Amino acid sequence: MEVYNLKSKKTLILFFALAMVATACSSAAVPCDEVEITTGENGLPDLDGCEFTFAVENAYLPFNYIDAETGEAMGWDYDVFNYMGELMNFTPVYVPTAWDGMIQATADGQFMIAGDGITITEERDEIVDFSNGYINLAQRVLVASGNTEITSLQDLIDGDYTVATQKGTTNYEFAVSALGEDKVQAFDDFNFAIQAVISGDADASIIDETAGLGYMGANKDQVKLVGEDLTSEQLGFAFPNGSPLVDVINQGLAEMEANGKLKEINNKFFSPDFSVTYDDIAECDENIPEEYRPDGCEV
Repeated sequence: MEVYNLKSKKTLILFFALAMVATACSSAAVPCDEVEITTGENGLPDLDGCEFTFAVENAYLPFNYIDAETGEAMGWDYDVFNYMGELMNFTPVYVPTAWDGMIQATADGQFMIAGDGITITEERDEIVDFSNGYINLAQRVLVASGNTEITSLQDLIDGDYTVATQKGTTNYEFAVSALGEDKVQAFDDFNFAIQAVISGDADASIIDETAGLGYMGANKDQVKLVGEDLTSEQLGFAFPNGSPLVDVINQGLAEMEANGKLKEINNKFFSPDFSVTYDDIAECDENIPEEYRPDGCEV
């Protein structure tokens, strides 16, 4: 009897364990690019709680960063996409991804969407689909606050200056086209480019005005924007070509613009009042791409 009872208990435990696995599998979230999209009570798409993978750099103020004290992921991307998840019943799943290669990885289907303040260009549009633009931007020249020699792009063209940019960006492409490759110094990280200007290792940077204003808010005494707008472009989210989720996000953006939420979030992050600096964000964290972590970082 003892053997029988023991065997029965084992059988019962095994049955219970299998039932738990089956329940877990049945309740697992469906990827949002596979879910049947219906219409919710608010008139917007309802994605039935699916998981929406979002490529995020977590090292690009003010779009995304990790707070050094709390370890919390924050920024424009998070505020916007978390709000959209509430509006349209999906769960954001943020995946730390280095900027270099992010767009191609999205094109390859590794992510359902990529943020990070991506400029919509014809070249990129050939490999990914874009949402509607969510903010207009201009590229500007940024210099150290004490610099009185550089007041425009023409000064950079005429003089013997070095311009720091982040590689793989439209800022880098514009700088090379306007100034020539010899004058341009490319960095893996946006912060390194700006720090090169502050330290005097570079004379100027060409950056998106939205990022520049955010950076100036935290470094009013160290940098300034000079000259006129160099370009007029829009930022948008990137998706794999043919993604059914483009229309979902476009509807979300339209709703956020109509109800004032997009303006509220833009005013929070894209203004000189944004005071977070790169000294305030984490460098060693599991939610930061490995390529950006300092040597000796253990997570």
